[in-house]
Amino acid sequence: MILPAVLLLLGVLTAVAGPRLLARADWPDREPVVALWVWQCVIAAVLLCCALSMTFSAAAAWHAVGGHVFATAPRAVVEAYALGTAGPWAATTAVALACGALWTAAMLVREVGRARARRRARRAELRLRVPLLPGEEPGPDRLVVLEGERPEAWWLPGTPPRLVVTTAALRRLKGRQLDAVLAHERGHAQARHDWLLHCSSALADGFPQVRVFAAFRDEMHRLVELAADDVASRRFGRLTTALALVELNEHRGVFGPCPTTHAQVPARVHRLLTPPDRLTTARRLRLTAAASLVPVVPVLVAFAPGLRALG
Repeated sequence: MILPAVLLLLGVLTAVAGPRLLARADWPDREPVVALWVWQCVIAAVLLCCALSMTFSAAAAWHAVGGHVFATAPRAVVEAYALGTAGPWAATTAVALACGALWTAAMLVREVGRARARRRARRAELRLRVPLLPGEEPGPDRLVVLEGERPEAWWLPGTPPRLVVTTAALRRLKGRQLDAVLAHERGHAQARHDWLLHCSSALADGFPQVRVFAAFRDEMHRLVELAADDVASRRFGRLTTALALVELNEHRGVFGPCPTTHAQVPARVHRLLTPPDRLTTARRLRLTAAASLVPVVPVLVAFAPGLRALG
C-alpha cells in the first residue's frame, strides 16, 4: 500500500512549492485578502495530506482501525486499497503522524491560553486605570481613552470588545486620522485576524524546523496589517491612513536606518502612498477558486483507488 507515502510526498511538494510560488507572485501585496485565503488553503492541504496519510497508515497497520475506516465500503473498494500489503513502516508512520497531530493541538491550546491570559491581564489593567463610573453600563464597541505618554491604539477582543486609544495618540492624530486608526482596528476584529495569528503561531512554534509554517506565520502577521490598512484607506483615504501610521510609529524609530520589530511600517506607508493597481474582479475570483481546489487534491488522491474500483 503506497497511498500513505504518496500523500506524504504530495504534502511535501505542496509545502515547498506553495510558498515559493507566492513569493514570486506580484499580486499578494495588491490583494492581501486573496493572499490570506491562498495561504490558508496551502496550509490546509499540507495538514490534510498528513491526516489522510495517518488514517490510511493506521488502517493498514491495525485491522481494527481498518474495519472502522472501511466499515461500509464494498469489498472491491477494500481490495483496491491493498491493506494487507503494508510493511512494518505503516505502524511507525501512523504513530509519528498521530503524535504530530496531538502536538499541533497542544500548541494551539497553549497559544490560545496565552492569548486569553494576556487579554485578561490587559482587561484587569484597563479596569484599574479606567474604571466605570457609578451607573455606567459597559456597551458594545466602547471606545476607551487611556492616559499614556506613547501614541498607541489597539483592539481588545472579548465581551464586550474595546477600542483603546491613549491620550498621546489623541494629541498626535489630526482630523480623520483617528477615524482611520479605529477603522484599521475594527478591520482586524471583523475579519477575526486574531485566530489566524494564533493558528499560524501555534504551527510555527510547534514545528520550528518546518519552513512552511514559519513562512505562514510571518506572512499572516504582514498580510493582516495590509488588509486592515485597506479597510481604513477605503473609508478615509490612503493619505490619511498613511499619516496616521507615521504619527503612531514615528517615536519608535521605525523610519530610521536601523531595523526594529516594526520594520514593516515604512513598507506599509510606502504602499499606501503609491497604491498598486488592484487585480480585476475576474482574476481575483480565479485565484480564489484555484486556491480552494488545492485542499481538494489530497482528497481526490485518497479516494482515487476506491473510485477506480467502483468505476
